[in-house]
Amino acid sequence: MTLGKSVRIYLKDGNVSGIKLGEVVNYTIQALSCPRNKIPDLNRFFSKEINRPGVYFLIGEDENNQNKVYIGEAENVWERLKTHDTKKDFWNEVILFSSKDENVTKSHVKYLESRLINIAINANRYKVENYNFPSLSSLPLPDQDSMEDFLINLKLLNGTLGHKFLENPISVNETKIIDLPLTAMTESSTIINSLGNLKLELKVKGVMAKAVQTDEGIVVLENSKVADKTKPFGYSTLREKLIKEQTILKDEKENLYFAKNYLFESPSAAASVILGYSANGRNMWKDENGQSLNEIEQTQVSV
Repeated sequence: MTLGKSVRIYLKDGNVSGIKLGEVVNYTIQALSCPRNKIPDLNRFFSKEINRPGVYFLIGEDENNQNKVYIGEAENVWERLKTHDTKKDFWNEVILFSSKDENVTKSHVKYLESRLINIAINANRYKVENYNFPSLSSLPLPDQDSMEDFLINLKLLNGTLGHKFLENPISVNETKIIDLPLTAMTESSTIINSLGNLKLELKVKGVMAKAVQTDEGIVVLENSKVADKTKPFGYSTLREKLIKEQTILKDEKENLYFAKNYLFESPSAAASVILGYSANGRNMWKDENGQSLNEIEQTQVSV
């Protein structure tokens, strides 16, 4: 059974755009989010929290307005942050993580840095600015487990503070699709995984695409086919962007396909990009029994 967690957020300036202090209740981890123009206030009001070992994220955009993050560690986060303030230009927000106790050391944060870079690259949501990829530091097994637990809450706080670049839209280990028995109440034989995600397919005139519905939207799966021809439609700019970024590629027969998993915010956006014209995704995406996403949702609501 998954248990809920309580997160406490303190707004130093009384608004969501200023400095924020985040904590997971009953845990020692703490996070500070700060816009670049308020960096001097960090040491003024939160000196104890930032003058200690920790990891941090510098967050901003590149010249193409693509989200970008730099991941670092330091034995004294404040001293390192002052250097980045003058040497790195792209970022406009920093989120730093430390522990309330003295048990997190330089070795621990080096371990965290290596793991975080790897997680962010695999999640593939933001461009990772790091050019050096540090090897995983050697820690005793109890310390490794402690840092992995720290990572769980770090990802939780990072997402709560508005950034999901550590969240894989579909985790290979967590989304193994399984068949569940049909319940008499739902009259709907859906395929879901351990996270409750719904497996869907889209089949239209030779185009075959597979996707998984998640809490964030629709994740179109790698190798899903894409129609070659298009008509003027609302998501044409997004389709062109995915082709330019090589999320959508051509195979040896010049057929388009998804080179990697991609998260769409809505079923209609996913269907339209795949088909090349405006489409109602809630009617187009169906489960293995031919029930549309719209029909499945109506059945669930009625129950």
